[in-house]
Amino acid sequence: MAEQRWNARDGRGAGEGARGSRDARRRDVPDDVARAWDELVATARRTVADGLVVGTSGNVSVRVGDTVLVTPTGVPYDRLTPDDVTGVDLSGRQVLGTLRPTSELPVHLAIHTTTDARAVVHTHAVHATAVSTLVRELPLIHYMSAALGGPVRVAPYATYGTPELAENMLHALTERTACLLQNHGTITYGTTLTEAYDRTAQLEWMCRVWLTASSVPGLSPTLLTHDQLTEVGERLRGYGQPG
Repeated sequence: MAEQRWNARDGRGAGEGARGSRDARRRDVPDDVARAWDELVATARRTVADGLVVGTSGNVSVRVGDTVLVTPTGVPYDRLTPDDVTGVDLSGRQVLGTLRPTSELPVHLAIHTTTDARAVVHTHAVHATAVSTLVRELPLIHYMSAALGGPVRVAPYATYGTPELAENMLHALTERTACLLQNHGTITYGTTLTEAYDRTAQLEWMCRVWLTASSVPGLSPTLLTHDQLTEVGERLRGYGQPG
């Protein structure tokens, strides 16, 4: 009650006082970093809401200049606040925050330092993970494979958080913006968090379509040819609104 009376004398409610304290801490980071962190947290929460991850599995990163903001390890996304900004430089040295970065930091840094990625999304999506245990490449079940650069490869299994996994992943991502990680999940990247997330959702959908079609007894799904996929790739270059 004493705190509430003090806030009343100060002309602020308790909630407003908390916001003021938070905003003061937010001023410790540049506005573009604060905005990127908010978008990163929203994207991470969306992976949970859309059923692409369970608990604290999966992780998200976004690059702002030479700083890579990442989800911290072992923290449920609904508990992350604007004050929990977690960031590393391109060598992996922590430069923002006190929470430890995701254990999958090597795969994020591998992508950010070898591609034009500005955002990376990693999930344990159910259908995509199932497909990763069955094949070495997602069969050409749908033409949207072309939007990911071509047939989606499966990176050979390696223990999570290791340089070996990052290396296997980079090979699978050659000329691609998405791949499956064997017995593990998905990894996609893009120029924005929205683009990276959309690619993750598209990959999970294609995996679900293939698993569904393949489960019909006595029938096998019709697959696209590489020539058909190449034709789609050409058409996709002019897809969407100009500018």
